[in-house]
Amino acid sequence: MTGNYLVDTHVWLWYALGDTRRLPPRLAQRLTTLDEQRRLHLSVMSVWELAMLVAKNRIQLGCAINGWVDAFFERTRYQLLGVNIGVALDANALPGRFHPDPADRLIVATARHHRLTLITDDRKILAYGAQGYLRARASTDMEAST
Repeated sequence: MTGNYLVDTHVWLWYALGDTRRLPPRLAQRLTTLDEQRRLHLSVMSVWELAMLVAKNRIQLGCAINGWVDAFFERTRYQLLGVNIGVALDANALPGRFHPDPADRLIVATARHHRLTLITDDRKILAYGAQGYLRARASTDMEAST
C-alpha cells in the first residue's frame, strides 16, 4: 500500500488512547507501521475537537490536554497540518453535497488540499468519498491491508 494518510479525529483518539474495543490490535499495528514510515498526518482541527471534548468532560485524559498532546507528538511521527488559506477556501466550497459541520469540512478540505487519503469511520465522509470527491478509507479497510 502506498500513499500518505490523514487520520480522522476518532481514529486518532482510539489509537492514541489505546482503545482496543474500537481499534483492533491488527489495525493499531498497521497505524504504528504507517507512523514509523512517516506516512500519517493529523489536522489541527482534530486537536481542536479533542480540546472541545475535554472541555465538555466527554473525554478524560488523566493530565492537562497541552501535556497530553505534546507527549503524543513526541512519541510519534505524525505530521500536524494547519489550516492554510487553500484549506479554508476549499472547506467553504467543497464540490458536491457535504454536510455543514465545520470541523468535518476542514478535515475533508485538508485531505483534499494535501492529496491525502482520509482514514475514517464517519459514514458521511465515506459516502462523500464514494462520490469521487475525496480519497477516504474506512479503518476496517486499513486493517485488511498488507
